[in-house]
Amino acid sequence: MADLKLFSLFTGAGGLDYGFEAAGFKTALAIEMDSEACATLRMNRPSWPLIQEDIHRISPSRALQESSLGTRDVDVIIGGPPCQPFSKSGYWARGDSKRLADPRANTLESFLQYVENLRPAVFVLENVHGICYNGKDEGLKLLLDRVEAINRVHGTNYIPKISILNAADYGVPQVRKRFFMVASKDGQEFIFPNPTHMDPRKRKQGQIEKKIYDHMLAWDAIGDLNDEPPTSDLKINSKWAEVLPSIPEGHNYLYHTIKGEGRDIFGYRTKYWSYLLKLAKNRPSWTIQATPARECGPFHWKNRRLSVREMARLQTIPDDISFAGGFGSVQRQIGNAVPSLLAEVIAREIGVQFFGARRRRPRLAIEPRRPVPEAEPVEGLPYQFLKWEGKFSRHPGEGYGPKGRMRRSAE
Repeated sequence: MADLKLFSLFTGAGGLDYGFEAAGFKTALAIEMDSEACATLRMNRPSWPLIQEDIHRISPSRALQESSLGTRDVDVIIGGPPCQPFSKSGYWARGDSKRLADPRANTLESFLQYVENLRPAVFVLENVHGICYNGKDEGLKLLLDRVEAINRVHGTNYIPKISILNAADYGVPQVRKRFFMVASKDGQEFIFPNPTHMDPRKRKQGQIEKKIYDHMLAWDAIGDLNDEPPTSDLKINSKWAEVLPSIPEGHNYLYHTIKGEGRDIFGYRTKYWSYLLKLAKNRPSWTIQATPARECGPFHWKNRRLSVREMARLQTIPDDISFAGGFGSVQRQIGNAVPSLLAEVIAREIGVQFFGARRRRPRLAIEPRRPVPEAEPVEGLPYQFLKWEGKFSRHPGEGYGPKGRMRRSAE
């Protein structure tokens, strides 16, 4: 499968591309409009042809000219169109979202225009798993309808196969669920790879799989970076950051609610799950967010923000990758990326099933780092926060809190 060429749309900082690169694919063209993400790509992969512009302004014919490829020379198209219209956080914060009515959803159509014009052997579309939520799946229906129309007009036989994959189940030290759609032009149906890792707690429930490894841990990924030098970027600039040392590893603000084991200073289920969320050394990381609020993690077990290198490690982005821009921009680039190891796993399976490649162990796989140290000691809650103790009523029940009332009123 030497020299298989791919077009990368909505490339971002290159998370998908680095995984496909590790599997033997070559990025023949990347399209990205964010200037700092483009600076990251140029700094790390200067040989990749790159168009820095809004994809809506770039016709497939111009893209071919920039890449020096012919109309049928593109083997694979990959991309993760911006996902805000379909994200879970959008539903949580506003009770719902506009979805297809959101102008940002037009990126789905742009992706499919490239598929229709270039008709690659295979295409891979990645997105948030909220795109196929029951009752909120207009985006998924649009994709399926457009692919059917492409087949009807052009005589192709793309049969989209869809799956929601948890990156942790494939060796990524992070719990991160993503939607993937893979289709082959000749009608051969893609078979998603079986998980290679699992939550060890399920083994205790009788779900024993001898050939499946335990999930990789946060310590496996960043344990050697445990002594990152303190910088202003890693400081949590909020008074509530003083609460973090009183929360054990692997817990969030719920520890200090009426149903937690700490002090009752927060209302139960009144905040994002990631609010004051702290990593545990002996578990995978939670999802690395692109634009978290000041008090939203996951935070390091040393009660600070994660460093750039730590975030990149948890996303399995190769260590040789550097990032352009300030800390906020870099976190956005990393948080928006697909874990490169997960991308490599999918890319290798595409190579095996469609291009005759041999099945090999992923190059980006990480190794266990043992022993795992004990959890950091928990400090007492600072006295100034005790004034909030007992000020919140019990949770009214699922769907009856402020956000639930908002959602019902909008229906």
